[in-house]
Amino acid sequence: MGVRTGYADLPLHGGKAPRWLFTRMVRLAREILLLMADEFGTQEILRRLSDPHWFQALGCLLGFDWHSSGLTTTTCGALKEALREVGPEIGLFAAGGKGAVSLRTPTEIQTSAEKIGIDPAPLVYASRMSAKVDSAALQDGFQIYHHAFFFDSAGRWCVVQQGMRETAHLARRYHWLSQGLRSFVVEPHAGVIGAESKLVLNLVAQEAEPARIVIPELAQKPPDVLVTELQKIKSLKLPERHALLISDIDPRRLESVFLRTYEAQAQNFEELLGVPGLGAKGLRALALLSELVYGAPASFRDPARFSYAHGGKDGTPYPVDRDTYDRTIAVLARAIRRARLGEREELARLKKLPLLFRSP
Repeated sequence: MGVRTGYADLPLHGGKAPRWLFTRMVRLAREILLLMADEFGTQEILRRLSDPHWFQALGCLLGFDWHSSGLTTTTCGALKEALREVGPEIGLFAAGGKGAVSLRTPTEIQTSAEKIGIDPAPLVYASRMSAKVDSAALQDGFQIYHHAFFFDSAGRWCVVQQGMRETAHLARRYHWLSQGLRSFVVEPHAGVIGAESKLVLNLVAQEAEPARIVIPELAQKPPDVLVTELQKIKSLKLPERHALLISDIDPRRLESVFLRTYEAQAQNFEELLGVPGLGAKGLRALALLSELVYGAPASFRDPARFSYAHGGKDGTPYPVDRDTYDRTIAVLARAIRRARLGEREELARLKKLPLLFRSP
């Protein structure tokens, strides 16, 4: 299982890192990963990547825009490239990415897992469920477009994924970790960062338990029964919250989705969430039925309640200092090489760096 540890809201920016910067980001990320693996092990790397504050600081240290949505995608990309080189050495691997690349996540997980002799099935399941929860069970107006999955040779994992709300020019980042959660669908987050959304359907909130019980029962009913009930609801004058939730639902178009859920006969909410083809609108329709017809309410609570090292890509707080950046990479690389030879004095001095050695 896993735990969502938090998320962050970021301004939605276009563009990408120039090649000269991204190359340095990969090199610095490689040295940081080697150093942390040597000092703490891969379990701690995963834990820190799953912390939204630490991840933001890492992206800033690597030289990307401190408040841009691109920090997420570019930092994950740099980490993935770095792990292509050193991942087998330290036992840490990356899969997925932005857009169409995210669709290759299951295949990439399977390829790496089979090479190191671990079962890929639980990892692929974790990847799919974390994406499904944040895209369908938590409906906060952000559409997932980036999904990065990191895992180690012991089968531990973390997810860093991001959604966008183009109308508000915002992106929201979600973090998951494979420690501390008993269920994917009951309060999976341990920490939250971000501005609240005006309307959220949160089917993984603790108080949504009545809906999580009733929704799978509803999904076992014949599709025509559910369509008829939805058509009745659409004809009612509903309070604003419910009216907004049902405004773009077409009962007849959902009939084929309800046929899939009916055939699946899922026994609980997590099983139902995994049914292919059941997305945000289908779940929203079932949630409305559970509350308005069967008196089982969902939740509408939104769980949302170091850029000065090398500068930033767009010149904030100042343009990237390439000479300083290169010296940082060289210092880290030299310290790691000497530490592996038993000469740890230089590494001891580097422990004063708070980003790498202070627990978030």
